[in-house]
Amino acid sequence: MPVQRLNHAVLYVRDVARSVAFYREALGFRVKVEMPGRAAFLQAEGSSNDHDLGLFAIGSAAGASQAGQATVGLYHLAWEVDTLAELDRIAGVLRERGSLVGASDHGTTKALYAHDPDGLEFEVSWLVPAELLPADVEITTRPLDLAAEIERYGAQTQGGIGVSVPVAP
Repeated sequence: MPVQRLNHAVLYVRDVARSVAFYREALGFRVKVEMPGRAAFLQAEGSSNDHDLGLFAIGSAAGASQAGQATVGLYHLAWEVDTLAELDRIAGVLRERGSLVGASDHGTTKALYAHDPDGLEFEVSWLVPAELLPADVEITTRPLDLAAEIERYGAQTQGGIGVSVPVAP
């Protein structure tokens, strides 16, 4: 049987407490297990995984990630939200924290890009429901006009239906 989905991601960070605070406050993760100063395992609000994100401390002397600049490595993680209203709320939180570095309309997804306290990039996205995707949809990268997308699809429209979320029988 092929792989079904990503269960969790693990990041090396300089300061676990600082990273835990960021992911809790910015994205609503909750702590499931914590080893103070060493590691923490966080769960996304709507998840049934025992954890979705593991954080391991490597200390304040750690250098910045060179992935994509001088070394191979992970570009970013992407988390999905259910509604454009939630994407808009998170955009405001990330903007207030100075973490938001970009916002793109990829045709099939509406995405925010941000950096965590260690400069690691992540994405938060809303997926256009399959029934609302035009037959000629193209995957692209354009600037995201979130207000226009909310007007187009509705703030509370459930994203990902028929794409990442099964269609109810």
